[in-house]
Amino acid sequence: MASIIVTSGEQEGDYYPLGQRTNVIGRAESLPIQILDEMISRKHLQIRYDKEKSRYYALDMRSRHGVFVNGRRITEETALVDSDQILIGRTNLMFTEKDFDDRDSALSHFKKVGERSRPTQIQ
Repeated sequence: MASIIVTSGEQEGDYYPLGQRTNVIGRAESLPIQILDEMISRKHLQIRYDKEKSRYYALDMRSRHGVFVNGRRITEETALVDSDQILIGRTNLMFTEKDFDDRDSALSHFKKVGERSRPTQIQ
């Protein structure tokens, strides 16, 4: 299935498998994906799996500071694709369609994606 990897912020390096359920991300202690960032609402972002379409969707849960997918603020449910960058508060998340056995394999994947996205420097 898919996962969320925290790529910057206080919890950088954390990863969360999403499964085929609806996940809510925010500051609230009751949430399975809690991100400690004062700019994040208690319930900030919802990621929902649509079984019929086999896709994940992101939805801003009326947060104060918004949800940005690949630098663009979302105002309605938005389909996610592999390696999408999600900004909530001051924390960056990466959505990946891969599932990982452990934290190290998730971080290794993040580093490989980062290498692919860096432009080649010509001197």
